[in-house]
Amino acid sequence: MVDLREFLNQLETENELIKIEEEVSTKFEIAAIIKKLETEKAVFFKKVKESNFSVVAAVCGNRKRICKALNVVPEKLYEKILQALKFPKKPSMAGDGKVKEVWEKPNLKNFPILTHYEKDAGPYITSAIISAKSPDGKIENVSIHRLLVLGKDKLVIRIVPRHLQKLCEMAKESGKKTLDIAICIGVHPAIFLAAASPAPFGLSEYEVANSLLDGKLKLLDCENVDVRVPSDAEIVFEGKILLDGKVSEGPFTDVTQTYDIVRLQPTIKLVGIMRRKNCIYQALLPGGTEHRLFMGLAREAKIWETVKAVVPTVKAVRLTDGGCGWLHAVVSIKKQLEGDGKNVVFAAFTAHPSLKHVVVVDEDINVENLLEVEWAIATRFQADKGLIKIENVRGSTLDPSANQETGTTTKLGLDATKPLSKPPEKIEK
Repeated sequence: MVDLREFLNQLETENELIKIEEEVSTKFEIAAIIKKLETEKAVFFKKVKESNFSVVAAVCGNRKRICKALNVVPEKLYEKILQALKFPKKPSMAGDGKVKEVWEKPNLKNFPILTHYEKDAGPYITSAIISAKSPDGKIENVSIHRLLVLGKDKLVIRIVPRHLQKLCEMAKESGKKTLDIAICIGVHPAIFLAAASPAPFGLSEYEVANSLLDGKLKLLDCENVDVRVPSDAEIVFEGKILLDGKVSEGPFTDVTQTYDIVRLQPTIKLVGIMRRKNCIYQALLPGGTEHRLFMGLAREAKIWETVKAVVPTVKAVRLTDGGCGWLHAVVSIKKQLEGDGKNVVFAAFTAHPSLKHVVVVDEDINVENLLEVEWAIATRFQADKGLIKIENVRGSTLDPSANQETGTTTKLGLDATKPLSKPPEKIEK
C-alpha cells in the first residue's frame, strides 16, 4: 500500500479518521481544529470555504499511526527505519500514474493552502516533499521545506544549509539560472518520513522510501521539469527555483512553537500542475505533534543506534514533546558499568548534533513519562558527579535561545542513573 488514499481508507475502517462535515476556513480555523484533534485521529475536512478541494491532516499525529503506515510493531520501528537507510531500494518507473489525471496552468488560489497562526507571513504549504536533481542528473534529493505563497504561480522557499542548497549551488556553478523542482502534496507517510530522514547526500530519499514500502514505490517523470515524483501523489506543482535574487520569508511558526525570524530566501516560479481529479490537499500543523514526529523519529532511531554501539543495553529513546521533538532527549539504559551514563550523553550528541539537553535514566524509568524522568533527576542525580556541560558548540538553527550570529549554544547532559554500589530503590505503586 503506497497510496495516501488507501491509507486513509484503512484509518477510516479502523475508526482512526474523523470527518468534519461543516464548512471551514483555511484561515486559522482548520489549523485550530487540527491542534485539538491531531493526537487522537486523522482529520478530513470535506467542505472548505476557499476551495473546491478537501483537506486532510494529522495523518500521522501519533506513533501508532506511523507504525500502522509502515506495517511494523512499535518495538521494531527504529530497526525498520535504520534498515531502510542502510539498504535502500531503487524504485521502479511508471509510464503513467493517477497524479497525471489533470494537467493545468499554475493557480495556487484554487488550492486550500492554510494560514496557521496570527503572525505568520501568509498562507504556507507545510506538507510538501520537494524533489530535485543535480545538473548532471546523477544526484537526486527529496526533502521537506516550508513554502510561503506570494501569488498564483510564485512561492518563496526556506532552504537550510543542507542538500537542496547544495544542489542550488551546483546548478549555479554550472551556469544555470534556475533549478527544476517538483512540489508533491499528498503522498504515503513512508515517503514523507524518508524525505525527513538523515540520508547522506547522493542517496535519493525515494530509495529509502521504497525500502520502507517493501519495494512497492513507483515514480514517474514530470511533464515540464526534469524531476521524478510518486505516481500516486495527489498534487504536484512543477517549478523552478530562481537562483539569483531573494525576498523576505517569514515570520513563521516552527517546530519550537515560536515565530522564526525573517530571512532572505529564494523564490520559485511554477510552470505547471499535475493532480488527481478531486484531489485531496494534505496539511501539516507547524509546531504540532505530527510535525515533531516526522522531524524527530529518524533522529531517535539514529540516537538509539549510536548509543547501542557504546552501551549495548540501551532500552529506549525519546525526543520529548517539551523539547519540541528535537532539542531534548531521554535515554534509558540497563547500566552495567559506572560511566555508562556519561558515555550515552556523548553518543547522543554525536548522533543528533541539534540536541541541547540529554537525560540518561535507568531501565525502570519510562522515557515517555516525564514525571518519572523528573523523579529520577530528583532522587538519582547529583550535579557535581552527573552533570556534563559543553560550551560554545554547534546547536540547532531552530533554538531561539542560541547565539543567532554564530549558531552556537551550551549543551547539558544529566546522568540520572543510580550508582551500582548503592542503588536507591524505586517503590512500585
